[in-house]
Amino acid sequence: MESFEKYTSNSATIYQGDCLEVLRAIDNESVDLIFADPPYNIGKKFGEFKDAWPSDIKYAEWCYQWLGLCIQKLKPTGSLYVMTSTQAMPYIDLWLRERLTIMSRVMWHYDSSGVQAKKLFGSLYEPILFCVKNPRDYVFNASDIEVEAKTGAKRKLIDYRKKEPTPYKSTKVPGNVWYFPRVRYRMSEYENHPTQKPEALLERIIRASTNKGDQVLDPFAGTFTTCAVAKKLGRFSIGIEMQLEYVKVGLRRLGITKQFKGEELLPLDKTYIRNNKNGMREESRKNQQGRLFSA
Repeated sequence: MESFEKYTSNSATIYQGDCLEVLRAIDNESVDLIFADPPYNIGKKFGEFKDAWPSDIKYAEWCYQWLGLCIQKLKPTGSLYVMTSTQAMPYIDLWLRERLTIMSRVMWHYDSSGVQAKKLFGSLYEPILFCVKNPRDYVFNASDIEVEAKTGAKRKLIDYRKKEPTPYKSTKVPGNVWYFPRVRYRMSEYENHPTQKPEALLERIIRASTNKGDQVLDPFAGTFTTCAVAKKLGRFSIGIEMQLEYVKVGLRRLGITKQFKGEELLPLDKTYIRNNKNGMREESRKNQQGRLFSA
C-alpha cells in the first residue's frame, strides 16, 4: 500500500513521502533531468527532520539507494546533477563514475556568511556533479546559457590566429565555477528553509540540460525551486518532499492550490518587528521606507 500523497497540476506533480518509496512508483526512463540536492549529513534541521547519520559510510549507503533509483528513472539521453557536502562528495563521485559519465565537476561559489573562520580556510562553495547516461547523446543547450566573455566584450581583443583577424566572441559557455549569491531573507524568492538554492542556479541547469516540454525531477524538493523554475521555463516537473510545511510551500509556488485542509497558503510574511543588536525594536526595511516616502 502506498504511503505517500500526490498533488498535481497541468505542469507539476508534488509527492509528499519518502523519496525511496516515491521513486519506485515513477516510471523507469521517463525523466529528462534530475536535480538532487539531498540533506548533507551536517546536522541541519529540516522541519521535524535532522540530517544526521551515524557515520559517513551510512550516509553514503543511503545516497547510493536513491541515486540508483534516479539512474533508473532517467531516459537514455537524460542528465543528473547532484549536490552534497564537500566531505561527502568523494563517496558519490567514485560511486557514480562507475555507472554514469561525469561530464563536469562544478563549484557553486557564493559570498561568505557573517561568521568567518579563524583557524582554517572557510568554505565558500558547494560541489555539483553533472552526469549523463550517454556521453554521445544528451541535451546541452550551450547557446541558452552563455555569459559575457571579458576577452571579447570588455577587452575587445583581436584574434590574429585566424586567416582574417577577427574580434574575440563576446559571449561564452560558463566554466565550472559558478557565482550565484545565496538566497537571503530580503530576496523575493526567499522561503523559510535552511538550504534554499537560488533560482538563477536552477535556471542555468534546466536551460542547459532540457528542452521545453521535458520532464524534470527533484527528489528532495524543499521549497520547490526546481519545480518553480521548470514551470517558468515551460518544462514539466515532479517534486518529492517529506516535510508537510515544505509541501505547502510547493503547492503555493506552483499554483496547485491556494488552500490546504482549510489553511490559506500565503507567502512568507517578512514585515515582522524584531530587536536590533542594540536591543531596540526595528521594523522591516519595507515599512521604514514607506514612512520615509510618506513623510
